[in-house]
Formats: sequence, structure tokens, C-alpha cells
Amino acid sequence: MHVEFNGEVVESQMSFISKRSMRWHISALTALLVLSGYAIGLRSAVLPTLSTDGTAAIDRLFQSAVDAREIPGVVAAVTNQERIVYLKAFGKQDAAKGVPMSTGTVFRIASMTKPVTSVGVMMLVEQGKLRLDEAAGDYVPSIKGREVIATFNEKDATFTTRPAAHPITIRQLLAHTSGLAYSFTSEIALALQRKDGTDNRDMPLLFEPGTKWNYSPATAILGAIVEKVAGESLEDFDQARIFRPLGMADTSYLLPPEKAARLVTVHQRDSTGLTENPNPAKYVPSVRGDGGLVSTAADYSAFLQMLLNEGSWHGTRLLKPESVRLMISNQIGSLNVERMPAVLPRTSAAFPLGAGKDKFGLGFQIAMTDGAATHERAAGSYTWAGINNTHFWVDPKNGIGVVMMTQVLPFYNATSMDVMKRFEHLIYENLLR
Repeated sequence: MHVEFNGEVVESQMSFISKRSMRWHISALTALLVLSGYAIGLRSAVLPTLSTDGTAAIDRLFQSAVDAREIPGVVAAVTNQERIVYLKAFGKQDAAKGVPMSTGTVFRIASMTKPVTSVGVMMLVEQGKLRLDEAAGDYVPSIKGREVIATFNEKDATFTTRPAAHPITIRQLLAHTSGLAYSFTSEIALALQRKDGTDNRDMPLLFEPGTKWNYSPATAILGAIVEKVAGESLEDFDQARIFRPLGMADTSYLLPPEKAARLVTVHQRDSTGLTENPNPAKYVPSVRGDGGLVSTAADYSAFLQMLLNEGSWHGTRLLKPESVRLMISNQIGSLNVERMPAVLPRTSAAFPLGAGKDKFGLGFQIAMTDGAATHERAAGSYTWAGINNTHFWVDPKNGIGVVMMTQVLPFYNATSMDVMKRFEHLIYENLLR
């Protein structure tokens, strides 16, 4: 009995020890899993960058393109959400004067102004000062009641019009479905401009608003709306709301005298090669919502970082995440981005890449084809460009933004675009995630 008693005691003690040991092991396993999960989280939080070999390959690409006179010069940048991982300059900023391109070179970014204006519009929407589906004519009387061309005589540029079924909305201006057109992409707009000098912004509509996608000066109208609603100039609005919060010290509609020496010249490509056009003695600013800004690759990278972070930049919030998501989502329904013809070949070749497939958001073209298999941007990437062949895209899936700045006409010329596509391939071939 004593032995049995002792046996029971021993069994009880062993049970206690076993339970205590099990609890310790469970606690240790839990801690290990937590730590492992933390480590996995750290690995997943590692931001994308370029391999050393990839950086070297991109350097060789651009230097080779400059040496072969494919481009006179370029500044290129690749950024993730937090920092620029590639920023280099090649070639000449001013070939005649022998000024080398630098990462501080200032470029005319032309229609890369449009996304900036679009962000400004969305800020006012968030503040309740604008609504996307209200009539733009309520703010800009010149667009109110704008009629649609019914018939057009190509011989003498005479035409008849009919009332539009619906007024142009702010959303349609942002999405380029307003019916407006540029003269360098529309035979009708060019004929009207040549006939009597009519500004593209003041022409009758080519089609019923909302029924077609057509690249246009619609964002110029949006710029006028921003100025009216905000009660200040576009320059003052952008500086206070966008550029200063993002640290974009070299982005402006103005070019102060102390920065004039950093302005790149524009080259023209034709059958004989590249011809440089010297900068004018005095820079004349053009303040419009659809163009006119000067900037640097580094500055514009900060703008792309803000978009990658869904409206936030290093703790400063410019837009709500849902606003950015709306801007980069399809806003044209079953319509597609259409190919714009080369109406003025010295100004622009046909564009854009992705025509016939891609969609358009509120200020951005959205890629619908995933390029993973061919080392290109992912589906859902969004983009636009400037007429002097400044280009950017943001790839949310891969966590990067890309800027490539040159100053060469015509827009989308085959040589410049080939350099850009080779740059894109090298990025995705050498991206470390």
C-alpha cells in the first residue's frame, strides 16, 4: 500500500512535470512562430531595388544610346515607395555649349503636368468643393453648352453643329472623354485652327461627351476650374498643396533666372538625325492645367512615391487612399484608349502604346496587359508622358515608379521609344523584390 501510495505520488509528480514541460514547449513554439512570422514580415517589407548588374546594364544602355546619337541626353530614375534606387544622367544638356546632362537638369515636362492637375482636382473633390459628375460648365462658362460637330467639310473647314445631349462633366475631363481634341492628333481640330486660329480649348466637340476616348486639352479646363474654386493661381495652388509638401523644389511653371542655366535644350529628329534648338534668351512660362511645368527626374520621382503610397509621402498625406485608387481605376467603362494619329509628324508620331486595349482613369492610362513574361510593367500600371519625350509609369504590383526624361521631338518617335522599351526590359530583368 505504501508502495502504491508512493507510486501514486510519483505518478502525480511526473504528471505535473510533464504538463509544465508541455506548457514550456508550447510557449517556446509560439514564440518561435511569432518570431518567424516577424522575420517573414520583414522580408516581405523589403522594398524593391535593382541589382548591381542591372544598374550597370542600364548605365551601358544609356551611354550606348547617347554615343550612337539615338538620344542627345537623358536623366532616368527608378524609385520604390521610400527612396530612389536609380538616378543617373547621360549625354548633353546643351550640346552646342558643351554642358553635360546632370541629375539636376530641368526639363519641360509638358503633359506630365496633367497628373499634377488631376491630383489637385481630387484634393478639391475630397474637400467637397467639387463633384466628379457635375457639369464643368458650372465653373467655366466657356465650356457650358458646347455643341457637337454634326457635319464637317474637309475642303474649306466649314461645319454645322448640334446641341450635346449632356453637359461635359469633371469626370469626363479627367478621363479624356469630353469630346475635345488637340490639333496635333485631329485632322478636324487642325483644320479649324489653321482656318481662323481657334484655340483647341474653344472648339466644338468632335463627339458626344462620354461616348469615346480622345486625348485632348481637357485638363486645361480642369486647371481653370482649380483656379476658380481655390481662388488662386495654378502655380500658387500647386506649390502650396503639392510641390512644397513633396519637397519638389525644382518643379514650377516659372523658371527663375538662377535656374535658367539648368534648362535642357530641345532636339528635333528627322531623316538626317538630331538637330538642337537653342534655348531662348528668356524663358516664357505657360501656365495651363494640361502643360507648362518644368521639373527634374528626382522631383517627379517624389510625386510618384506619393502615388505608390496611395496619397502619402514620408508621413505627409496629400490624398486619401480611396482617391488614388479611384484615379487609377477604369473610368471609361467599355471604351478603350484609342490610337492617336500622327497628324503633325514633326510634332508627334502615332501613340500611345497599349492603344486598343488599355483603359483610362482620372488622369492616367492604365495597362491592361501583364508584362511579366516579357520583362515589362504589370497589369494595373499607370502612365502618361510629355510631348518632348518625358515618360513615367507607376507599377503598384511591383512597387516601383519610373521616370525617363529626354527633350526630343517628335513625341513617340521610334528611336526614343526603343530606348525607353530597352530601359523597361532591363528594369524588370534586374528588379530585386
